[in-house]
Amino acid sequence: MEIRPNGAQLFSGYLNRAAQESLRDDIRDLVALAPLYRPTMPGSGKPLSVRMSNAGEVGWVSDQTGYRYQPRHPVTGTPWPDIPDSLLTIWTELVAQPHARPDACLINFYDPSARMGLHQDRDEQDFSCPVLSISLGDDALFRLGGTTRRGKTQSFRLRSGDIMLLAGEDRLAYHGIDRIYPATSSLLKQGGRINITMRKAL
Repeated sequence: MEIRPNGAQLFSGYLNRAAQESLRDDIRDLVALAPLYRPTMPGSGKPLSVRMSNAGEVGWVSDQTGYRYQPRHPVTGTPWPDIPDSLLTIWTELVAQPHARPDACLINFYDPSARMGLHQDRDEQDFSCPVLSISLGDDALFRLGGTTRRGKTQSFRLRSGDIMLLAGEDRLAYHGIDRIYPATSSLLKQGGRINITMRKAL
């Protein structure tokens, strides 16, 4: 485990291959109920390069009207499926306050050309609860900064099975994905990367 002075923790290789395959299958079942869709940027309406879905009581969405959490899929109009027990177990293992169970689970799918610009996770009501992020599939270059956009950043190569926990001051750190490294994992048949992010939103 690698710990930053401001609270972020990286659990390298936390999930072995069998656990990754089981979680991949759980995500496939989830996406069958709540299909991946391509959100758009507030204001401009420009499509994001990642495709998204959610599980939990509420899901994070982005469209021309802004960023928010809502209880239904923006395309199908159906409620988000429950967060799988496999994910809740990981939360309980790694989060110091497991009683603060996540009510939102964002699934991002990155193809080889997808990116995610530096941003803060600040649409939640309580910043004392950490953000837990799981990597599956191809490697990604993850950049983590401070609580101001122009602060110094540090880069990590995240691999399938790695888990990043943003806690403490780093709970509001700017972070993003600079690139995907194609064909670095055989977990996903068609390649790409799945990122699963659990939060307590409400």
